[in-house]
Amino acid sequence: MRYKKYDRDDAHAYTFGVFSTIELLTHQPSRVREVLFHSSGERNEGVNKIRALCAAAHISINVEDKLIERLSPKENHFAVGVFEKYQPQLNPIANHIVLVNPSDMGNAGTIIRTMLGFGFRDLALIRPAVDIYDPRALRASMGGLFQLNFAYYATFEAYQSVFRHKIYPFMTHGEISLPAAHFDSPYALIFGNESSGLPESYRSVGTSITIPQTDAIDSLNLAIAVGIALYQAATPAPVPP
Repeated sequence: MRYKKYDRDDAHAYTFGVFSTIELLTHQPSRVREVLFHSSGERNEGVNKIRALCAAAHISINVEDKLIERLSPKENHFAVGVFEKYQPQLNPIANHIVLVNPSDMGNAGTIIRTMLGFGFRDLALIRPAVDIYDPRALRASMGGLFQLNFAYYATFEAYQSVFRHKIYPFMTHGEISLPAAHFDSPYALIFGNESSGLPESYRSVGTSITIPQTDAIDSLNLAIAVGIALYQAATPAPVPP
């Protein structure tokens, strides 16, 4: 099959680079169509690991220098994984992260990687939202997407109709300061769009949380805010002496 540059309407997507392709083959081998190699990476240690993973999973390998150079957004890569898009299900008893209308690919990928770092594996995205199969998001996640459960919802109400999690929207001037917050599982931590945050209506759907900050800035970067919240939520409360 001849491939073209990534299109969100295609049934397949790509991993660009050795590390993300290893993550794909390690965690989602059944989704892989084939792996493309660039001849310049023949002696790369990671390429050898990819060869072993492909052999174990009976996945075809092809050397395709010109095709990789056409597909690659900005630079040449030693390996490209071609895989079928898939739609996992959120774990109904796990804690969730909910992103409402996220628009930045880099933020989305960074959030995915950060979630895994703090033990969170379930992500809901409320449309309109970024395409997390886009190579820019995949690259920022460092292949972390392949360890994640994720699902898109047309509205936040559609998400709530499926899950009865305790809701904690993160907002400016929230009801509770993050250091004083206690999260009752299963819960959903809700974050808004990078530029506009959450609408005021979210104050009425749960217990709103605010991250303390100085007046020197308007707000924190979304990925930074999510990381701070995840750290606090994942850190056990100190045991009284």
